[in-house]
Amino acid sequence: MTELVATTPGLYPLPDWAKDELAELKGHQKGDLIGGDEGPEITDAYDRARTEAVDAQVDAGLDRVVEGQLRWDDMLAHPLTINDAVETGGIVRYYDNNNFYRDPQVRGELTPSGDVGAELDAVGADGDLQAVLPGPYSLADLATDEHYGDDADFLDAVADLLAGEIDAFPAHETLFLLEPSLVEAPPDDDTAARASEAIDRVAAATDADVVAHTYWGAVPEKPYAHLMDTDVDAIGFDFVADADASLYNINEYGTKDQIAMGLVDGQNTLVESPETVRDRVEWVDERTHTDFERAYLTSNTELFYLPVNKFEAKLEALGDAAALAEVDA
Repeated sequence: MTELVATTPGLYPLPDWAKDELAELKGHQKGDLIGGDEGPEITDAYDRARTEAVDAQVDAGLDRVVEGQLRWDDMLAHPLTINDAVETGGIVRYYDNNNFYRDPQVRGELTPSGDVGAELDAVGADGDLQAVLPGPYSLADLATDEHYGDDADFLDAVADLLAGEIDAFPAHETLFLLEPSLVEAPPDDDTAARASEAIDRVAAATDADVVAHTYWGAVPEKPYAHLMDTDVDAIGFDFVADADASLYNINEYGTKDQIAMGLVDGQNTLVESPETVRDRVEWVDERTHTDFERAYLTSNTELFYLPVNKFEAKLEALGDAAALAEVDA
């Protein structure tokens, strides 16, 4: 029997009250975005919003609770844009959507800031904590290297940075490494091998189960084969954007004993029912014939694209789906 675990990749929408309050406190310009040195009033607003995000997950019955990443104005680039060795440049489109982030221009030796660990320390949730970080390949892909001068050295430095950040994390059950760039900007064969080594370096920094979660489609075959060489506990698949190619990778190259299934659309306001989510679990099961030890039921992407009411409804759908009778898988 497969253990079904309801969770999400994090990066949640801010409540409307928090958007209004923080707009007054922070301003509206590029330089007003989070830099890791916010004052007590801004910190208090984020603390209250975090409490709401955690409570929403607990109320929905999720098996893993994330911090919510509500401070991540720059989305997955956040661990760099708040780093002292980084200057933020112009506004850059965030993958292929209508969101933008500040270009993190790395101009010095990267050292851990402890910022993400401090966020996790503030959660205080009743439940199993799940940490969330960008994967090293995606974080390097989103950044501009003005210091290391070599792509391989830069990727190594980003991996070391993330591993150092993990050293400051409180105890956590699971770590999701978000790697959409493996789909959106797939590496060539040599780079794919280095990317997998970088993921291993980050994963080795924690005793938790590690999920390398990919989305906005399926990872091309060669990078996927390299991803299978990593020691992560699970690979995450986007069954919303490209179910057929995801199934092909699993059936052609295999996958880990655990799996993360991106079954709920993180960018569409249409709310899936728990029964629909479970039907999708069974659809994957019937077509892979793999005896998974654990399946993480999750949205395919981050959830900050959604209005708060739709976001909360999708949390409930995931929690209720996992609570239905276990399936043979």
